[in-house]
Amino acid sequence: MERTLAILKPDCVQRNLIGKVIDRIESAGFKIVRMKMVHLTRAMAEGFYEVHNGKPFFAELVNFMTETPCVVAVLEKNNCVEAWRKTMGATNPQNAEPGTIRRDLAENMGRNIVHGSDSTENAEREIDFFFSRSELL
Repeated sequence: MERTLAILKPDCVQRNLIGKVIDRIESAGFKIVRMKMVHLTRAMAEGFYEVHNGKPFFAELVNFMTETPCVVAVLEKNNCVEAWRKTMGATNPQNAEPGTIRRDLAENMGRNIVHGSDSTENAEREIDFFFSRSELL
């Protein structure tokens, strides 16, 4: 069984959409292995998004991700990474397929409700960033 990391970003929390997104996760057949609310510090956000350091949107992304708490979750399902990315929809909600989380709920490309790992290797790294092995029973 494959796992991936999902983040319900600050805009999801601010707009009281946590329940709607969790419902979509469960309705799509994902098992939520672990979930918690965290408030990222600047250092945490910079570390998590280190791959984007130096890109024009990096500072804006870090500021956004530290605005308010977010929810991080470990999802499990066959072909989980690909399935979660399909459920989320394209990064730009205007390009996302109808019925996806981002198409239906996101405001714009910068405030796009959710994050998902883009590969199984990154999923493992991202899960380890937020969860200790003892938390993942």
